[in-house]
Amino acid sequence: MKKYVSLFLAFVLYATGSFAQLKPVKYKDGNQVLNGFSIQQSKKSPQKPGILILPAWMGIDKLSKDTAENLSKLGYYAFVADIYGEGNYPKDYKEAGKNAGYYKTNFVDYQKRISLALEQLILSGANPDNIVVIGYCFGGTGALEAARGKLNVKGVVSFHGGLGFDAKRTIIPLTPKVLVCHGADDPYESKEEIEAFQQEMRDTKADWQMIYYANAVHSFTNPESGTDNSKGAAYNEIAAKRSWEHLKLFLNEVLKK
Repeated sequence: MKKYVSLFLAFVLYATGSFAQLKPVKYKDGNQVLNGFSIQQSKKSPQKPGILILPAWMGIDKLSKDTAENLSKLGYYAFVADIYGEGNYPKDYKEAGKNAGYYKTNFVDYQKRISLALEQLILSGANPDNIVVIGYCFGGTGALEAARGKLNVKGVVSFHGGLGFDAKRTIIPLTPKVLVCHGADDPYESKEEIEAFQQEMRDTKADWQMIYYANAVHSFTNPESGTDNSKGAAYNEIAAKRSWEHLKLFLNEVLKK
């Protein structure tokens, strides 16, 4: 009997839009097949705000999917982007580094893949003028590229992302608001890169903020990263919770609901 009651309640929740399910979405960049994930609002909002999620260097993972589901519960449409595409998913860190390195160097290609994912987010129902891009690690670099590429987004958020910027690139004003959530002990971002990024923000007249989290290294939001800071990448529960709250504050400020 309890089983049938549970099933009935689940049906009622689904029918009333009280929760949403993550759905695979196949789309393309030319002949390259891409496989993302979409989820609609669980908590309905008339302004239909959308969040595009850019995964870390290994591609779509549990963290990016969980983030999409949690954002749905807060009233956002969400889409998890596939940057690499079928046949190009890395099997190990060496391949991930090579793949991510390509897009960091060929940033126009990265911006295009982000733009294609934004189209899918809009097709799912999100308001095209009410969107934020967030990203983790390699995806954090992508979030910044969404701003640098003048994509139509209200804001961008980088979690322990790469901040590097080629000094030869043209400096243009940045319209989207920028939030960077950074581990205070992250060994993969040099003092020079951080200073160059902050100078870029000043030069582009950006509305930006950068928050440091104590005792946090790279990948501090990902529970699958272990807890050994000496490895350079590790989960930090306190930093993860704090950065999530900072994300929510940012979204409440930037997006209409």
